[in-house]
Amino acid sequence: MSDQHYEQQYLDLMRRVWTEGTIQHDRTGVGTKALFGAQMRFSLAEDAVPLLTTKRVFWKSAAREMLWFLTGETNIRSLLVNKVRIWTDWPLARYRVETGDDMSQEDFEARILADAAFAARWGDLGPVYGKQWTDWTHYEAVGEGLYRRADQGINQVAAVMNSLRSNPGSRRHIIEGWNVAEIDQMALPPCHKTYQFQVADGRLNGLLFQRSCDLGLGFAFNVFSASLLIRMLAQQAGLEPGEFIWQGGDVHLYLNHAPLVEAQLARQPAGNPKLRILRRPASIFDYQIEDFAVEDYTPQAHIAAPVAI
Repeated sequence: MSDQHYEQQYLDLMRRVWTEGTIQHDRTGVGTKALFGAQMRFSLAEDAVPLLTTKRVFWKSAAREMLWFLTGETNIRSLLVNKVRIWTDWPLARYRVETGDDMSQEDFEARILADAAFAARWGDLGPVYGKQWTDWTHYEAVGEGLYRRADQGINQVAAVMNSLRSNPGSRRHIIEGWNVAEIDQMALPPCHKTYQFQVADGRLNGLLFQRSCDLGLGFAFNVFSASLLIRMLAQQAGLEPGEFIWQGGDVHLYLNHAPLVEAQLARQPAGNPKLRILRRPASIFDYQIEDFAVEDYTPQAHIAAPVAI
């Protein structure tokens, strides 16, 4: 077993991307340095959780986002009720383009919260993660060569939960977010797109394939959220948490994140935070934010950086 801190592999990848990555001209216009294909492995045994310690990660926002995914909701209003602002940029950008009104983020969010009709029109993100996870559209035969959209979509999370209990040896414990037919309706196509789970020796291992990874900002949320999902599934299935494997496709750092990169690479990781789940609710869909506690987390200061839209 290596004595290296779990976060060092992240810092090593960040340094490699920053020094060896190729310059890419992306859809945001900001530009990135990128490498293609990367992997990290994190133990989740004994309540371990891969929270970054070289900067503060607002883990409660990440947990609230995961709970939002599990509700199947796609409107930012319920996130804003809980003061989670991480999805506002995309509907706000659409609002500004389509109306010509350069409304501030604060005013836009206040209007979303105060005006249900405005929220329904401008706060919806399209069929993003939660829709695909809990209500994947499918069609059923109604006659020879005739199909109609089923009233109820496929709940992939419930299906995986059932298969973990009834057929733990399956190689089909998968939650998929990349619905090709609906990509163009989404505010942002899924970055953390494919989750796969494996039961081995009474432990639940989880793998996340992330097609696009913003290593400077998004990664910290993504790995905490995936670890949380594995922990919830394991608890519901009566399994111990095992290992979390993260795989990245296009792994990148934005060119305007130089101050973040330089500050973070100058820091040394330290500490071993724990994620506690304080109760076992009736189902995977019944967890609340109060059910989670992070202990022994003493990160270094938060490092701010702009989000590329």
